[in-house]
Amino acid sequence: MSSIGDKSRGDGKSPTPAAATPSKHTATQSAKLKRLLLRYYPPGVILEYEHAGTTKARTIDLLDLRDDTDLQALAEDIVVHEDIIPASKTAQLRDLLARKTTKVAPAKQLPCYTLAKSLRAHVMPLTNCVFTKSGDRFITGSYDRLCKVWDTVTGKELLSLEGHQNVVYALSFNNPFCNKIATGSFDKTAKLWDAETGKCHHTFRGHSQEIVCLSFNPQSTILATGSMDSLVMLWDVRTGHEIRRLKGHSAEIVSVSFSQDGALLLTGSFDTTINIWDMRTRGPAATLIGHRGEISNAHFNFLGTQVLSGSTDGSARVWDVGSCKSLGTLLGHTDEVLDVAYSLSGHLISTGSADGTACLFDGKTFEKKHTLKGHHSEVSKTVFNSQGSQLMTASHDKTARLWDTTSGHCTQVLKSHEDEIFSCAFSYEGDYIVTGSKDNTVNLWTENKAKQ
Repeated sequence: MSSIGDKSRGDGKSPTPAAATPSKHTATQSAKLKRLLLRYYPPGVILEYEHAGTTKARTIDLLDLRDDTDLQALAEDIVVHEDIIPASKTAQLRDLLARKTTKVAPAKQLPCYTLAKSLRAHVMPLTNCVFTKSGDRFITGSYDRLCKVWDTVTGKELLSLEGHQNVVYALSFNNPFCNKIATGSFDKTAKLWDAETGKCHHTFRGHSQEIVCLSFNPQSTILATGSMDSLVMLWDVRTGHEIRRLKGHSAEIVSVSFSQDGALLLTGSFDTTINIWDMRTRGPAATLIGHRGEISNAHFNFLGTQVLSGSTDGSARVWDVGSCKSLGTLLGHTDEVLDVAYSLSGHLISTGSADGTACLFDGKTFEKKHTLKGHHSEVSKTVFNSQGSQLMTASHDKTARLWDTTSGHCTQVLKSHEDEIFSCAFSYEGDYIVTGSKDNTVNLWTENKAKQ
């Protein structure tokens, strides 16, 4: 299979931001630039333009932007490669990049968090918790068959989504729009809800066993669901109709995720393989074979050029999407790898294990940077903040821990739960954290700005 199409990107010291060749981006020569917008995490510039009477947008990814980048040279290089940006906008572009480097520059002190509220969210253990893109709301799922929507600032329950007949195990907002919520249940169905009113738009029926994972495509037009029946099903978000059944695995599907442009779908299974599906043909594109144990999780990097997978064989692997070959095996654990994650920039990789440790790896060389020790039981979840400066780990020892990704030191232990922590998440800005536990509670933590 071929790799994902052209991705605009910039390099901090040797910028090559726009195209795979030195020529200008000519796909929109008749287009008129309307405005330049910032994307802080991961760094990027969004070009909003008008073409043939329609407003469109294109993003220049600047994943290697650093605080020591030559911003004038980078701005000039972007203008050279992007015909849509007139030379007169160079100074404005440079000033935008300056705002970004201030935002992405290494913090002098990593944030600490204070427990704001402990919410007796459900009458049975929680399964998952997820923020909206803006962080103003979050959702929780539970064994009590409910999904609940919460206001992040007040901790107030906004909605209770009732309708499933068994555990609500998988849940997601349709980021970045955040006007819909999808839930997947052990009752073998998924449901689509209005995030503002709580109205159930569709119930998706077709799986013969429990649904354990789901994902919206970036355009919010397709919902993918994965089940213990070894099938992945694609659903039309607007109509609620089944689009296609993706058959290719021989055991439970444990992860589904789309690439950033929505062109590819990634699925991981207990059959030890990872499949890549082409959404243009809605058929198989490749099968990644190499793990000797069940897959625990799998993700695309932000650019969609690589895949990260974790397995019960005690290893993680990085794969090249273009060649479908393994680029490296990440070793460092003595037991099953239960979770893996990329930082948004792709510069860092984390793994969490049943051996009670987490590891940090360099996202380019795949060399282990740190082994994170401190938990007294298995680490089931690892998640980076948007900046990639902190890693949060959740454990069966009833705590979550925050780690400095540069030094590998533990900066804070989040204690307050009375049982295992199953899920945790940072808000996009990193000013809030939620942790969900088997003790039926979700704890809301706020950044303690007074200590900064």
